[in-house]
Amino acid sequence: MRARGGSHRQSSGAAPPGTVAPIARGGSRRQSSCVAVAGTVASVARGPSTAVQDMVKDDGEVSGPSGLSAGALPIESRCPKLDMDFSEDGYYMDGDIIIGGFVQQYSFDLTKSFSNIISYKSITYYSLDNYKFLAFVFAVEEINNSSELLPNITLGLHIKESFRYTRKIIESALKILAGQSTVVNFKCNLFHTVAAIIEGFTDEETYGFYNIFQIYKYPQVSYFSQNLYMSDLVQYPYFYRTVPNEMHLSAGIGKLLKYFGWKWVSIFSTDDKSSMRAIQILKEGIEWNGGCIALHHTFPHGRTIKNFELHKILRKIKQSTVNIFYFKEKVAFSLYCILDLQRRVKSGQVFITSMEVKMLTRNQKHFQISNKFFIFKPYEKVMPNFFKFIREMKPVWLASDYNAKEWWRYLCHSNCSKMIRRYCNSSKNDNVFLHCISTNFKSSYNIYNAVYAVAHALHDMIMSDSGNGTKWTRENREVLDSLPWKLHHYLRNLHFKNGLGEEMNMDENGELLTGYNILNLIFLPNETLKYKVVGQYNPHAPPGQDFTIDEKAIAWESSFTQKPPQFRCTPSCLPGYRKLTRKGEPTCCYDCIPCAMGEISNQTDMDTCITCPDDQWSNQKRDACIPKVIHFLSFQEPLGIILTSISMFFFLITSVILGIFIYYRDTPIVRANNRHISYILLISLIFCFLCSLLFIGHPEDATCILRQTTFGITFSIALSSILAKTITVVTAFQATKPGSKLHKWMGSRVSNSIILSCTLIQTILCLVWLFTAPPFAYLNMRSETGTILIECNEGLVIAFYCVLGYLGFLAAVSFFIAFLARNLPNSLNEAKYITFSMLVFCSVWISFIPTYLSSKGKYMVTVEIFAILASSTGLLGCIFFPKCYIILLRPERNIKKDIRKM
Repeated sequence: MRARGGSHRQSSGAAPPGTVAPIARGGSRRQSSCVAVAGTVASVARGPSTAVQDMVKDDGEVSGPSGLSAGALPIESRCPKLDMDFSEDGYYMDGDIIIGGFVQQYSFDLTKSFSNIISYKSITYYSLDNYKFLAFVFAVEEINNSSELLPNITLGLHIKESFRYTRKIIESALKILAGQSTVVNFKCNLFHTVAAIIEGFTDEETYGFYNIFQIYKYPQVSYFSQNLYMSDLVQYPYFYRTVPNEMHLSAGIGKLLKYFGWKWVSIFSTDDKSSMRAIQILKEGIEWNGGCIALHHTFPHGRTIKNFELHKILRKIKQSTVNIFYFKEKVAFSLYCILDLQRRVKSGQVFITSMEVKMLTRNQKHFQISNKFFIFKPYEKVMPNFFKFIREMKPVWLASDYNAKEWWRYLCHSNCSKMIRRYCNSSKNDNVFLHCISTNFKSSYNIYNAVYAVAHALHDMIMSDSGNGTKWTRENREVLDSLPWKLHHYLRNLHFKNGLGEEMNMDENGELLTGYNILNLIFLPNETLKYKVVGQYNPHAPPGQDFTIDEKAIAWESSFTQKPPQFRCTPSCLPGYRKLTRKGEPTCCYDCIPCAMGEISNQTDMDTCITCPDDQWSNQKRDACIPKVIHFLSFQEPLGIILTSISMFFFLITSVILGIFIYYRDTPIVRANNRHISYILLISLIFCFLCSLLFIGHPEDATCILRQTTFGITFSIALSSILAKTITVVTAFQATKPGSKLHKWMGSRVSNSIILSCTLIQTILCLVWLFTAPPFAYLNMRSETGTILIECNEGLVIAFYCVLGYLGFLAAVSFFIAFLARNLPNSLNEAKYITFSMLVFCSVWISFIPTYLSSKGKYMVTVEIFAILASSTGLLGCIFFPKCYIILLRPERNIKKDIRKM
């Protein structure tokens, strides 16, 4: 015995290594005083009280019960028809506070439902379930040997076999709560308080058990049921569990499907209420992520799948690629079922299950099975001390375990896993229990956590009462009379450490905050089966960390050409395409059509294309937005260089002509027709050529304002100068007639007035334009596809056309007057040159308007520059080139003969 805290813990149950653990068989030497129990419960018929033979000899060797063969049994043994007495089926370890528990090692088919001696046609033995029972014993022993948890208090244990038989469950529960001997509504042991019932029932049994025993308010802790309806704190205030509920399972499966992009799914499930609700949640998640349910087929729950139902499954799973088998544990597939799947189902499919695949024998040499299974299993962890406990302890078992001898004997087998192999003699036998070669220890980890949760809640409750002066002692047992009622407060939102040092938490609904391991069922080349953890789903982890998968650890089926494979009704729509659902078909069956210009899809299987921002455009593949090409007439591009060169060339030519006129200012041809008007016209033409440069380069608000106003004013000066020159020519010839009174209009004052007044009108128009809606630079993103045009918006468009119209008016008047004076007699008459220049000018600007309006971007600017250069060149060439020809090449004609002085 181990002392702790100055007191000794008496343990009459499972002994530590080196001692023989006694087996309880219904009764024990306990004080038998009965008191009435609050509440009522229906009477339960009790079977005869016959004892089960001892299974442990005095020397510690394992021996079997009488009447049963000592030969090896398979995992699920089918026994001959027998009558079995179930009255002595438990295991009892004495203690100050008792934890009740249920495990199932046998199930059977009844032939008589109400007889005291139960007859059955066959019985099934679950050898792996013995680890559940041993986990109870191990956890209690570990707690009792702890010096920190529940000091001075010894936990006891009362375990019963459930047999999946409702009447037996009720009777056993009454024995646990009331004592070894059952007297309905009486508690026959005042000194042993039951703290909680820890069970592993199916959903229906958990629900039924709760409804009957909730009147006593004992905590009911499940290590198996994932029924999501029992998470309701209002309806089930006394229910707890150490496994996640089915809602999390549905979410986890949905995460796996989403991670791999699997969209075409078939679901096979049982038809119980909880499973159907969980499947509905799963369906909604699949459809939310763009997947489709190829089919959903249900089977009656609570029994093994029949052969004809399996064949039905085989026919239906051929219609899809991902098959989800949402069955309960007792409806698990055997390896023979997997063989049938392998032979009949095409390769390249994946099965996702919520239950395990059972291996019936170690010898799999004739099996050729592909790796296609993903299994979601509540999170478990290896417990090294538990394995050591199994290896070193003296054999213990439930009183009804008729296969105990062989179960313990095969732990000595050479083929048994080293983790649990016992060091003892064993006869060579090729038939091995599954529990010996399996790496699956059932719900032992969840049971372990359930016992620790109850123990920590007890510890917190007792320590809390100690602070109020009601410290518990063996002589003060009445403190525990209200234990079941008080314990609920400490189980909710419980934070504790289990024996492995793990931080554990139970939420306000009484559920342990845990998740799932994702197992890959691997069939190795040496014909052995292996479960490998390839991922986890923890719904309580932060977003982004709740789901993890290790793709490198997954063993994919060899037939997959792509790993991981892609399962969908139709191939994925690549970036640059969008989905177009086919009429009358599921949403995940669709066609892929390319995105329109200016739209992209940068992910696979996008429902709609994304419109690019205004300053961006779709690339050629339509999978990314790229900046639009910015267009404007720049000085660096060829067209800009050509126009700049032309402008500068004629600027130089005009400057040279101005220099010639200044140099030869006293010659008759320069002096004729007011030479100062010629100077003004040449200077205005210089500015006209230079103003074309304002139209080249990156448009800014300032350049947009300057380019139009400078153009309008300089051209108005040039045209008004031509008008003044034309009027001067006409007036000069008319003044030579006898009696003419036009001499007084021949001075420079008149011509200057014409130029000034005509220019002033244009200036006023420009000022009105600037003060109302001036031109400004803007980004034209819609005129050309994939291009941003940097343009000058004219602002008040009518003002722009008024400026052009006024220039046209001046040109028309000058042309009309010059046309009338074209035949005036004089060799130096300018009228015909002015007429021709105005004809060129008007032709250019009349053709400019439609060309300008039909152009875009830099070509619109190019048209205007061309009009400016062409019209300016026309004026320069028609008016001044003949004069320069005479001045430079025909000086003999530059004489005063027939010229009237001005």
